[in-house]
Amino acid sequence: MNSGIRLRLAALGFAVGLMGLLIVVVTLNSQQKAQEASAQLQQADSESFSIADHFRDKLRYANDQMRRYASTEEPAAWDDFLRAGQDLKDWIDQQAARYTAPQEEATLRRMDAAYQDYTQRAKDLHALVNSEAKKGASLAQYNGFFEQSRRFVDLGENLARAHYQSRSLLLAQVNRTLTELRLSVVVLLGFLFLFGLALALGVYRHLIAPMRVKLVESRALVERHEKLASLGLLAAGVAHEIRNPLTAIKTALFMQQKKLPLESQARLDAEIIEREILRLERIVTEILLFARPGPPSVSAVSADSLLREVEGLLVPELNKTAIQLIREESPVFRIKADPAQIKQVMINLVRNAAESIGRSGTITLRARLEKRRLRNGEADGVVLEVLDTGKGIPPEVQKRLGDPFFTTKEKGTGLGLAIAARLVAINGGALQYQTRPNRGSAFGVVLPQAEPEAEPGTMKPEGAGDGMATPRAKEVMSARPAPGPKD
Repeated sequence: MNSGIRLRLAALGFAVGLMGLLIVVVTLNSQQKAQEASAQLQQADSESFSIADHFRDKLRYANDQMRRYASTEEPAAWDDFLRAGQDLKDWIDQQAARYTAPQEEATLRRMDAAYQDYTQRAKDLHALVNSEAKKGASLAQYNGFFEQSRRFVDLGENLARAHYQSRSLLLAQVNRTLTELRLSVVVLLGFLFLFGLALALGVYRHLIAPMRVKLVESRALVERHEKLASLGLLAAGVAHEIRNPLTAIKTALFMQQKKLPLESQARLDAEIIEREILRLERIVTEILLFARPGPPSVSAVSADSLLREVEGLLVPELNKTAIQLIREESPVFRIKADPAQIKQVMINLVRNAAESIGRSGTITLRARLEKRRLRNGEADGVVLEVLDTGKGIPPEVQKRLGDPFFTTKEKGTGLGLAIAARLVAINGGALQYQTRPNRGSAFGVVLPQAEPEAEPGTMKPEGAGDGMATPRAKEVMSARPAPGPKD
């Protein structure tokens, strides 16, 4: 799993965690809001009952002082009334600062006006009592004062009812707040579901699905190897049985050829038979090589020297068809493999490339480093590449590439790539390829890198080429074999 996929999955996991944390925060906030609303409603209920009681107590005390003054006409009693009236005014002002609902404010304004009338009537009575005429205040005037006091009491009751009704506004506001919080929780749950679904899909797509595909491919590869092993045993037995009669036929033909005139038709027919016998011998040899390749004699060899030998062997042959064989210079890479077997593989790949080109083209040989997973785990490998400018490999052929006995050539056996892949595999490597229609193909032999023979003070050589055969190149003889008009 690459870093981009890890980053996306980590981001989705972080988003899911963040959504869960937000849901917890909103839920706790909802509980806190509900507790605060419950406390405010309880406070409103208790205050609505105490408002009228406090007001009546303060007004009753002021009225008592006024009655005492009316009966005794003592200045001290009047001073007590004034202090009680001022205390009543302070209480009204305090309520105006606390209760701000529309009904409460309207009631408090009426109470303030009523207080002015109440104190004015008290002052009128005080003036009459202290007038020079000494007539005093009449009963009707005292009754008017106390009638104003009763209206004042009614306003106190109205304030208590207004405050009690304001709790419904508070309750509506709390309900709106809780509804918004519930909606937030629902929205966050929706996002949590979406992010969780995306995370699950991402995990399935990038972890589980590839593992399932690899499991299916591994099973198919095991089945394929079992079939190939059975086919190899059968082919080896058949080839072994065919080889002995072929030897006898070849010997008998050689004896007969000596008796035939050089220019006769019988001599020409005998030569045709000889060529076909040699072709049969080649097929038998390839079958035996595919079924029972010899054990590799592994040693450390220079990749450049191996490519140089292949170049020297095949340049004269390729010049006949105007195909140019180019070997790119590369750093000193050393591989661990059987030089003879790998040289045989490279010769086969170059000849396949030449057959794909036909005439007038270019084949390039080169070596580069590539880090990939081989039989012994992920390590630095050396890729020996054969790049051609041929026709490429059609998609329908790619599906059968590497299958034994599958070929697009008229006289091919279909064992060339199968043998090459087998030889590379027993050397601990892999055979891979890439192709583009009408632009050519690139086959790479990936082999374990050997430690360079470095002198004291020298550095380990590095270097890598870039080309069509990349770490994503398809492998020949994999669970789903791919392309090639080559054998």
